[in-house]
Amino acid sequence: MFLVCAILCEVAATMSLRAAVTGTRRWYAIVVIGYLVSFVFLSLTLAHGMPLGVAYGIWSATGVALIAVLSKFIFREPLTLMMGAGIALIIGGVLLVETGSTH
Repeated sequence: MFLVCAILCEVAATMSLRAAVTGTRRWYAIVVIGYLVSFVFLSLTLAHGMPLGVAYGIWSATGVALIAVLSKFIFREPLTLMMGAGIALIIGGVLLVETGSTH
C-alpha cells in the first residue's frame, strides 16, 4: 500500500510539473509536496522490507507508464505504438528484476 501511495504521489507531482511549466506557477507547490510525500512513502516501503531494486523498479516503471498514458489524454501528447512497446519492455524488465530477487 505504501508503494501504491508513492507511485500516485510521484505521478501527481510529475503531471503537476507539466502543468506548472505550461500554465500557472501555483502547480509548483503540488510538485514539491508530491515528490516529498512520494519519497516518504517509498522509504516506508523499503522500511517494511521490500528490496530497493524491486521497489524502485515498480515505482519508476509504473510512473512512466501512467504518465505516458495520462499525458496523452490530459496534455494531448503523443503515445505511439513504439512508445507502447517501450512501456511493455519496461514492465517486462521490472517483472524480471522482481522474479530474480526471490531466487
